[in-house]
Amino acid sequence: MNYEESLEYIHSVNWTFCNLGLSRIAALCEKLGNPQNELKFIHVAGTNGKGSVCAMLDSILRQAGYRTGLYTSPYITAFNERMRVDGENISNEELAELTTMVRPIADAMEDKPTEFELITAIAFEYFRRHKCDVVVLEVGLGGRLDSTNIINDSLLSIITGIDFDHTKLLGDTRQKIAAEKAGIIKPGSPCVYGGSSETAGRVISMVASTRKSRFHTVDHRRFELHSMSLEGTRFDFGEHTDLCLSLLGAHQLSNVQTVMTALDVLATRGIEVPAEAIRRGLSTVRWSARFEVLSQKDPLIIYDGAHNPQGIRAMVKSLGLYFPGQKVNILSGVMADKDYGEMVELLRSVTAHAHTVKPPNNPRSMDAEEYAGVYERNGIPVTAYADLQGAVDAAISRARENGLPLICLGSLYLYQPLSEEIAKALNA
Repeated sequence: MNYEESLEYIHSVNWTFCNLGLSRIAALCEKLGNPQNELKFIHVAGTNGKGSVCAMLDSILRQAGYRTGLYTSPYITAFNERMRVDGENISNEELAELTTMVRPIADAMEDKPTEFELITAIAFEYFRRHKCDVVVLEVGLGGRLDSTNIINDSLLSIITGIDFDHTKLLGDTRQKIAAEKAGIIKPGSPCVYGGSSETAGRVISMVASTRKSRFHTVDHRRFELHSMSLEGTRFDFGEHTDLCLSLLGAHQLSNVQTVMTALDVLATRGIEVPAEAIRRGLSTVRWSARFEVLSQKDPLIIYDGAHNPQGIRAMVKSLGLYFPGQKVNILSGVMADKDYGEMVELLRSVTAHAHTVKPPNNPRSMDAEEYAGVYERNGIPVTAYADLQGAVDAAISRARENGLPLICLGSLYLYQPLSEEIAKALNA
């Protein structure tokens, strides 16, 4: 198969969020020679912040000279982003080669693997081939039954935080969700919890204790914030002084403290990272669609992939820090299975005018008119648009007229088509 045929095959595999379990991925990996058993992992779960934490760790470890693998989802602009070695996406040619090798094995299985399981197995083989020193592995959904949890051991398990998302699958309380995500903790391997929920923390600590895993939390007293601007965040953490994080957003304050704590624990596991590597890694890390500045002026445009209430709360907090006392324009599209009602309620205090659009090419996308009705019921001025171009043109025009920033949010699936339309509009 060539690259296009490989993607067509991968996406044609029956994928449903309701098909969690480890039996299929275990069978597939066994037929591949269990490539995951030859790798060392940092396993990262959590409701929000997983991707940012993974990106920071990958950047820092690369600066320290380690050959890193990075596995994340979903992708933002290209499928190849989902698996990287030393910061470089898998090539079209190698993805095609690996998919061609895995396909007959997967097709011959009686209980065929899901799309995510297929991608995960391909990634494990990819990382094994490139002899990665450390693989930073992001959980897809939950933890206990996620296909990434086929790994037998990890250098470190990280749980970034717990909130309500995918409740039909993971449970309707923080305790149940925490128990699912704590399923990634491996016997005898340490765990870092970076969340703020004490209820969830107690559950994770209890699971860690039963598995004889040393449980670590973030000591926020070690963190001292110096400044936050659209140029970056300057801070101290313990003996590490005057660090600058390139990633923006209030939520990154918690994420970077989780990363700094994780680095301390990794040192006890033989993963030594010099101070200068930490400094360079944090200042150069990139992670698209998370409070990312798309345009610096005329107007200022920021994209934030907040797609659940916890993400929206963090985004609203960020707006208060960067634009105190100021409202913003919103351009948003969401998936219909998200808690968009609470999301819009949280946006009420900061929104001058909302522009809604249906994210293209996704069967889960919510209709723009229906989504606009949620804003109307919350007393927020709103206009719905039938297409992206119309929404972008109107939102940019309004932002120029009222002099307020334009914040684009609601779904990572919206990022690529929306950013392309914004670029065309600004260059017109």
